[in-house]
Amino acid sequence: MTAKPFWETKALSEMTTAEWESLCDRCGRCCLHKLEDEDTDEVYYTSVACKLLDTSSCQCKDYPNRKDIVPECTVLTLKDVELFHWLPETCAYRLISERKPLFDWHPLVSGSDESVHQANISVKGWVHSENDIAEDDFEDYIIPHTMIR
Repeated sequence: MTAKPFWETKALSEMTTAEWESLCDRCGRCCLHKLEDEDTDEVYYTSVACKLLDTSSCQCKDYPNRKDIVPECTVLTLKDVELFHWLPETCAYRLISERKPLFDWHPLVSGSDESVHQANISVKGWVHSENDIAEDDFEDYIIPHTMIR
């Protein structure tokens, strides 16, 4: 009998730091700038990524220091688990918090860091760095909700 993987047996609150960090599939979607409609509170994703996102690998260029460099960077913590509904429906943190299984393409399931890109879940190849776009123009880069699922 094979033991079940940790993400199927542990709640987020029971995970080690390494387990928590391994849930990130490195899709880069949480690193996209979002705009909120002040009247409706609806959140719109843009194709403009944080300046620290390596748009080729979809990994943070300075993960340990990201909050110091980009103060508005969202650091997912257990205390924010009730707010995970804003994350993409495919995000492992959201899935585990909602007691749903990970997708087959998730690196923990597939065993490959490339599977998230091969499944076209990551932002690899279609996002722009905020270094190249004026903040006043972010609205021009709103993407359809279907791209974020």
